[in-house]
Amino acid sequence: MDFQLENKSVVVLASSKGLGKAISMEFAKEGARVLISSRNERELQLAKAEIQEASGNNQVEYQVCDVTKKEDIQQLIHAAIDLFGTVDVLINNAGGPPAGTFENFDDEDWQKAFELNLLSFTRSIREVLPAMKKQQSGRIINIASSSIKQTLDNLILSNTFRAGIVGLSKSLSQELAGDQILINTVGPGRIATDRVAELDQKRADKLEVSVEELKKNTEQSIPIGRYGEPEEFARTVVFLASGANTYLTGQSLVVDGGLVKAL
Repeated sequence: MDFQLENKSVVVLASSKGLGKAISMEFAKEGARVLISSRNERELQLAKAEIQEASGNNQVEYQVCDVTKKEDIQQLIHAAIDLFGTVDVLINNAGGPPAGTFENFDDEDWQKAFELNLLSFTRSIREVLPAMKKQQSGRIINIASSSIKQTLDNLILSNTFRAGIVGLSKSLSQELAGDQILINTVGPGRIATDRVAELDQKRADKLEVSVEELKKNTEQSIPIGRYGEPEEFARTVVFLASGANTYLTGQSLVVDGGLVKAL
């Protein structure tokens, strides 16, 4: 299948590690021009070198960007346009908010989670729309969580704002379809990332079991029987963001090995 990504301009938020880096890697392998971003310049330098070496694609650049800052997002998109002439694909991504229940968080915690996991997405979309509308094409993928289909215990902040992403994506899919801009939401299940390892450790500590035991028990609840690999998740994202996808928009998909039982 031809993904039609050769020399396409791709911006990936929060991409110096984890799912963001895996997604950037797959785009680079398809010959896209990729701009990665995160708050840590040293991690970006390492990620850029790794992606270039593994993909054989030297059209990978980076821009420091704190997704909670409006000016940083504006500078990121402007940098992509300066480098590549336009933005064909936007991958919205951000680290997860703290774990906890309702009574653990005050107004400041809620505001921070909103800015990190929902407002950052709206800001980046706002910045890329003029270029995408001008060229009458574009793909936007919002990375969320499996909580878009089934809430997760002890993650009320994530459950709340990931659901907001779904509402945003669905509404925009209606508004932007006439401009041939497709937008979808993809949620990871138990994918082997640092974030999942951190949550596993916290849950294991709470249950007073080893993290190895907790992971083994979790894997038994996944029909495929294991955690997913970042590149498995990334390949789904790349398809949805590619020219091979011409008719799928406004959808919410989880990549979870069958873990979520909600319809």
